[in-house]
Amino acid sequence: MSVAVLDSKTVTRFVEAKEAFKKCVEKYFKMVDSNGNGVICRRKLREGLDLLFTVEHESTVSKEDIDNFHSMIFDKFDADRNGKLDLYEFAALVKEIMMAMARGMGSLPVIVALDQDSLLMMAVQHEIGS
Repeated sequence: MSVAVLDSKTVTRFVEAKEAFKKCVEKYFKMVDSNGNGVICRRKLREGLDLLFTVEHESTVSKEDIDNFHSMIFDKFDADRNGKLDLYEFAALVKEIMMAMARGMGSLPVIVALDQDSLLMMAVQHEIGS
């Protein structure tokens, strides 16, 4: 766990840096696609989202509500409706999540604790390297 300072521009610039963002998405796709078949099923996406994004929620949120939320995300990004996400569909999902986080942060810097392998940490490292 590391502490970092970032704002919406940090995240936006990372997403717009096509090669850096593509490498990051490919890395995470391989982590989620643990059997290496080039696609991610619903169950693997849920596990992958839990791995990539640690989200705290109140205990009043039911498992059914969480399952419905994950299913809704899967359906939104399964563009060809084949029941699996390929690399391009997964990239669209990650981009949408990153841009939503950027919008939520706003333009003022925030101090956050990040896992070393988190997507936001990749954005911070990209900014430092630029």
